[in-house]
Order: sequence, then structure tokens, then C-alpha cells
Amino acid sequence: MSSPSNSSSLRLRLYQSLKAFWPKPQAIAHREKLRASCGALLGILLVALGAGWWLNGLPAHEHGLLALTLVAPLGASAVLVFAVPASPLAQPWSVVGGNTFSALIGIACFKWVPDASLAAGLAVGLAIAVMFGLRCLHPPGGASALLMVLIGCDHFSFAFSPVLLDSLLLVAGGLFYNNLTRRSWPHVAPAPAKPQEKPAHFTRGDLDAALAQYQEVLDISRDDLQSLFEKAEAVAYQRTMGEMRCADVMSREPVAARQEMLLTEAWALMRKHRIKALPVIDRQRHLLGILTVADFMRQIDLDVHQGIAWRLRAMLRRGDSHGAGHAHTVAQIMTRSVRVASSDRLLIDLVPVFSDGGHRHIPIIDGERRLVGIITQSDLIKALYAAVRI
Repeated sequence: MSSPSNSSSLRLRLYQSLKAFWPKPQAIAHREKLRASCGALLGILLVALGAGWWLNGLPAHEHGLLALTLVAPLGASAVLVFAVPASPLAQPWSVVGGNTFSALIGIACFKWVPDASLAAGLAVGLAIAVMFGLRCLHPPGGASALLMVLIGCDHFSFAFSPVLLDSLLLVAGGLFYNNLTRRSWPHVAPAPAKPQEKPAHFTRGDLDAALAQYQEVLDISRDDLQSLFEKAEAVAYQRTMGEMRCADVMSREPVAARQEMLLTEAWALMRKHRIKALPVIDRQRHLLGILTVADFMRQIDLDVHQGIAWRLRAMLRRGDSHGAGHAHTVAQIMTRSVRVASSDRLLIDLVPVFSDGGHRHIPIIDGERRLVGIITQSDLIKALYAAVRI
């Protein structure tokens, strides 16, 4: 006897399996749905009136007359042309070539294959193969091939009139209506982003390799797919780096020095904490400047390449002994002009400061210029790396 837990698990799996058959909601605006519906209405109306006039000299107002001027697969073609005009399966050559060549194949199968079931299967299968070969894959083409077998059509002229005629009229309607409603047709994929503007970290070659591994027909062009990926990555990048503030990355309560601190003490503090810069503050933590390793190096003669460490120690000893003419406090060698940023500033704004300005450390201050943190190049690189890994 099964336990209640097993029964519950079985029902859950059954529910999930059945749920997979129900499509997920489509993120399509109501305006676009209305545009596609109206386009199909006008497109089929144009074909019915135009083909009726061309073939019979008068519009096809009666159902019997309409059946002689319109082929049923054109309804499916209208769905593609007006509802998904960006699809490779809905382009003008796909509509005209797919319907016409498939109709020819269907007629040939009816004429030369005695078995009706075999003729139906061959018509659709061969139609798909030919559409692949002629780069005009169009799903309604399979219906056109099958229709020729079902109605027992044995005249090849039927593939041209009305199938080709209907397809051309529908394409004419699509060209007018889609472009009038700002849907480029024939569809032209948007130009790829310029290399310096593209946030994507995949290349065109990477996408081609992935598509080669996928080995299935996609109802979207390769360029549209690339553009979609780039936009998705741009949105993700904006969601991370675009919204990240200095306060999210900065080191809080950084080690700082006072301007009256001896150089020996400041150097020892930097070595103890393994840092290369000390913000200099007053008693209220107002930022006065910054002391870096470069400030120490400027106090010794770097033109002589030997004994740099010895000369640095000698300079610190002179400062510690308060020798006349030698710097001995932080205030005497610190950099007073400091590039700073506020804690609520966007982190992305600091990229040119670090890359072009040559800065290595950016003190972060509040509205009263009090030190609240510091951002180093390493902090920025870690944040950028975390953002692009998404």
C-alpha cells in the first residue's frame, strides 16, 4: 500500500507534466496583437479581392467562387507575415517560394504516386527538403503540398494560379502594412553594437559555434539572436554595475593618519596593514590629504638605482630625529590635492578616474567632507568581475 507522501509526490509530478502542455504567457503588448490581427484581416481581404478580379474579372463575394481563388495555407502564411514578421520563416521569398514550390511537388506526387497515403507523406517530406535547399522554409508550404494531394490537383498551372498569385498579393500587402506600422519587412536585423559600446563578453564566432552545436531550426535570425543577447547583457550590466554605488564597494573605516604623525609611524602603519596609501584626517575626520608610497619615494634620490631600501630607511631615521631641513611629519610630504567621491556616487563613474587619471586610491567622503571609506583599484576590479560573471 502506497504511503500518503508517495501519492502526493505522484500527483505533483502528474500536475507538473500536464502543466508543461499549457503555454506560458507571451510578453506581447496588446497593441502589437491588434496590429497583427488587423494586418491579417487586410492581407487576406486584399488577396481575395485581387485574385478574384484577376482570375474571374470580379471580386469573389460567393463562397464557391472564393474557393477557386484562395488556397487555405495562405491563412497560415498571413499569421507568419503579420504576427511574426521578423521570423526567417515569414520573409517574402519564404512565402512565395515555399508555397509555390511545395504546391508543384504536391501536384507531382498526386500525378505520379498511385498510393494516396504515400503520395501525401512524400509531398510534405519532399516539400520540406526542397524548401531547405532553396532557403525558403515556410511552414504553410507543407500544407500547400498536402492540399494538392487532398484535392486531387493534377495541373501544374494551379501552383502558379492561384497559389503563386495569392502568395504575391499577400507579400504585397505585407510590404505595405508592416512597413506602414513600423515593422521592417523584409526584416533587417539591427546593426550590431560597436565594439567599444558592446557590453557582451561573447563574440560572433562564439555564437556561431553555439548555433552549430544546437543543430536545430530557430524561428529567429542569427543577427536578431545576437542583438537580443547583447540587449539582455546590457540590461543585466545596468542592473548590477549601473546601480552599484561607492558605498557598496568601499572599505569602511579605513586606516588613516593625522597630519602631525611622524613619518616613521606612518610607514610602520602602512607596513602593518599592508596598504599603499593613508588618508590624512583631522580630529573630526575631515579629509586633509593622502599619503602614499609614492610620496615617500619622492623624498629620496631615485636616479641612483642601488640602495633604495637603505636610503629610505635613512630618510625615515632623519625624520625621526627631527633633523633640520628634513621632512619628519606626514603634513610635510602628503599630497594635499586629493580626488574624492561621495558614498552615493555611481561606481561606474570611477572607471575613467582610475584608468585615465592614474589614481590608485579614491577616498570616499560624506556631505561634510568627513572620511567614511576608501576604494582602491583592486576593489573596482573585483566589482567589475562580479558584474560580468552574471
